[in-house]
Amino acid sequence: MSKMSIREAINLALHEEMARDDRVVVMGEDVANRENGGVYGVTVGLADKFGDLRVIDTPITESAIIGAAGGAALTGLRPVAELMFIDFLGVCLDQLMNQIAKFRYMFGGGATTPVTIRTMIGAGAGTGPQHSAILYPLLVAIPGIKVVVPSNAYDAKGLLAQAIRDDDPVVFCEHKAIYTEECEVPDESYTIPFGQARTVCEGSDVTVVAFSRMVLLAEQAAANLAGEGLSVEVIDPRTLSPLDDEAILASVRKTGRMVVVDEANPYCSMASEVASIVVDKGFDYLDAPIKKVTAPHTPVPASPVLEVEYVPSVAEIEAAIREVAGY
Repeated sequence: MSKMSIREAINLALHEEMARDDRVVVMGEDVANRENGGVYGVTVGLADKFGDLRVIDTPITESAIIGAAGGAALTGLRPVAELMFIDFLGVCLDQLMNQIAKFRYMFGGGATTPVTIRTMIGAGAGTGPQHSAILYPLLVAIPGIKVVVPSNAYDAKGLLAQAIRDDDPVVFCEHKAIYTEECEVPDESYTIPFGQARTVCEGSDVTVVAFSRMVLLAEQAAANLAGEGLSVEVIDPRTLSPLDDEAILASVRKTGRMVVVDEANPYCSMASEVASIVVDKGFDYLDAPIKKVTAPHTPVPASPVLEVEYVPSVAEIEAAIREVAGY
């Protein structure tokens, strides 16, 4: 075991998977940069080890990056394409939504597209309204795509290895504000199956379901409220499609109360989806209304001061937990 950051864990997973399978190629803007390994250094060292035929710098053309990745997958490669920021999804949405996601279905299983798309999400890093969106709810709504949202280095490494080995397209969402968060990670290669949630901390009074960076804030809120005598269970789904409904329902069956924390905008969010699932399948478990904590329905502000207010906070999560606990 070694202590490493999320950024380092992703880099290690890429190194391991490229060494394990020579069909794995990496492509994207600045991924072959030998000095810094891209804008946040995630791909550092790959070009030196695997060469320019397997680590491919591309033009600033997201439609070409994702389209080329889809074509490469159809010919037998396992491309890992970097869509630098998820905000640029609109430029390549046809390639992903109307092509890559549908090939298995269109050809009766005769064609697979083992494409992994790494992309950065989230506010909190001062990157402005056009480089800070979440947008994973949009991807979850598209059949044929798997969506992954790791919140720690251990999960990031195992889930990325699983994504690269998967025969279906996977969008791997990396929150740039937590790239430096560290935990213990096995030195050897491993995978984490999709659709298996993680219980971050156990509790009996309130269930909190959170995604990506919000898991860290929910865990802090749970620790703070323990001093007030509140026992909070935090669930990290880890993957949004497939989603581990059963783990969420089992927790709500135990606690009778739920708060969902999602950095996405409130309408058509994962918070809304999880709330809907619990109302549909576990209404009788509930002893209080479900509370959602989300970003407001606005773009991410450019102002650093406003950006802090935009992102859900530990204090907001604590207030929501107290509200449902006291119902």
